[in-house]
Amino acid sequence: MGSGHEQVVFCSDPESGLRAVIAIYSTALGPALGGTRFFPYASEQAAVTDALALSKAMAYKNSLAGLDLGGGKGVIIGDPRTDKTEALLRAYGRFVESLGGRYLTACDVGTYNADLDVVARETRFAHGRSEAFGGCGDSSVLTAFGVFQGMRAAAQHRWGSPSLAGRTVAVAGVGKVGSHLVDLVVADGASAVVTDVDRAAVDRVLARHAGVTAVADTAALVRTPHDVYAPCALGGALDDETVAVLPAQIVCGGANNQLPHAGSAELLRARGVLYAPDYLVNAGGVVQVEDERHGFSFARAEARTATVFDVALRVFTTAAAEDVSPAVAADRLAEERMRSVGRLATIRLPR
Repeated sequence: MGSGHEQVVFCSDPESGLRAVIAIYSTALGPALGGTRFFPYASEQAAVTDALALSKAMAYKNSLAGLDLGGGKGVIIGDPRTDKTEALLRAYGRFVESLGGRYLTACDVGTYNADLDVVARETRFAHGRSEAFGGCGDSSVLTAFGVFQGMRAAAQHRWGSPSLAGRTVAVAGVGKVGSHLVDLVVADGASAVVTDVDRAAVDRVLARHAGVTAVADTAALVRTPHDVYAPCALGGALDDETVAVLPAQIVCGGANNQLPHAGSAELLRARGVLYAPDYLVNAGGVVQVEDERHGFSFARAEARTATVFDVALRVFTTAAAEDVSPAVAADRLAEERMRSVGRLATIRLPR
């Protein structure tokens, strides 16, 4: 109750096996948009903790991206490889619908466009659907593009040029977002070293890029010489042990909630590492999903995602001027908009 969330909903459907949590952090700027994560959490408490953290991050992400959206998140407890069924997804869709538009769902870890097509059979508030059903398709494309723009802004701030040419980028996790990010940094002239728990994902990247190298795991990756570290898997990637050995001058990746505790940003700053706040740079996906609500235009969504570069530069400049970490500067900018604009905003339900 002390987390500041507006609403937390527990969802249970014994017949389909659904166990889920939907957390709404804020609707100050509009309905709470955030994806649904399907993950084999060790406990119900772990699922709740993740939903609370992710929904708050979504509120800040949507605010900083200039969207008229609040922040929410859904998490389904289970293994998507074995527990995902049509019945379960439709049961989940009925819970989303019961919230009357306060929460808008989309894809996240463990869920895909085709899954949202099934969820949408029960609710008007499922987005990030497949193109065959009039949706925006794979949102990881613009998520990676936004991370790349944040990386370019960080390079501009740190090295005086928005180019990654001649630099080495270490990508931890080459799934939906990380693989697209590798494509972008290689095209910009960077070298890339990668790792992933899924060897097939690594092999797909290596097949596309002969010059990319792979290491066994994240522990090896963070000890490999590189200029930019890009966490693109699950949260909590920048733990104290990782920060202590990280050779990178810049951290900029697509994973959510990369900082495991409040002091992590200061540990990075103390080591001279420029941190690009995750919820700022990975906002391309929500921009793409939000655009779907208005009749999707990839060009329009891409143009809006490109502004991550400008916002990130503003965050880095503000952080330097105020002698705080970029994480603090980004939080302040997001909170300022939620306070000022949110006073006048009402929840805008999709028609």
